Amino acid sequence: MSFKLPQLPYSHDSLEPHIDSRTMEIHHGKHHAGYTNNLNNAIADTDLDGLSIEKILSELDMGNLAVRNNGGGFFNHSLFWEVMSPDGGGLPSGDLLTAINDSYGSFEDFKIAFSKAAATRFGSGWAWLCVHPGGKLEICSTANQDNPLMRGIGCGGHPILGLDVWEHAYYLNYQNRRPDYISGFFNVINWDVVSKKYTEKS
Repeated sequence: MSFKLPQLPYSHDSLEPHIDSRTMEIHHGKHHAGYTNNLNNAIADTDLDGLSIEKILSELDMGNLAVRNNGGGFFNHSLFWEVMSPDGGGLPSGDLLTAINDSYGSFEDFKIAFSKAAATRFGSGWAWLCVHPGGKLEICSTANQDNPLMRGIGCGGHPILGLDVWEHAYYLNYQNRRPDYISGFFNVINWDVVSKKYTEKS
C-alpha cells in the first residue's frame, strides 16, 4: 500500500493574506509530495509496508532516518493542511476550550505558550498541541520532521494541532519574521477539526 499526497481541502490562495498562494503551491506540491514519494520508497518491500502512518511512527526504529524524516514529513504536513481553513480563526469551543482553560488559564495564555514554542524552536521544526488519554493537553515542539507520535523525543500525547516552522513554510511572505507568521496562523486555525481530534483522542 502506497501513501498518497492528500488533496488540499481549499484552494492555494484561500488562506491569503496569512499564507500566500505561491508558498502553498510549493509547500504542498513540492515539499509534501517529496516526503510522500520518499516515504513510499523507504517502506517498499519492508515489514512497514501496509501499516498506518501512525503505527509506523509510534513503533519506529529512530535510527531509520529515511522513514523517520519522510514519514514524519508525510504525517506532519497531512495534519497541517487539515487544521487550517479559510473560515478559521476565532476561538475553540466546548470541551477543547474547557481543557485549554484548565491547562493554561485562558485562551490568550494558551496562545502565548503555543506561540513561544513555535518561535523558540531553533532552526527547522514544528510546534504542537497534543492531548493525552483523559484529556490533558500539552504544548511542545520538535526538531526537523519529528513529531509526538515518535518515541523518546521529549514530547507526549497525540498531536491535534501542528504548526510548521521550517523556513519553507513562510519565507516567501514573511522572510525571517517567524513571529508574524505564527500570529497569522491563528487567523486560519480550523478549531472545529482540532476539537474533533481532541474528542477522538482524549
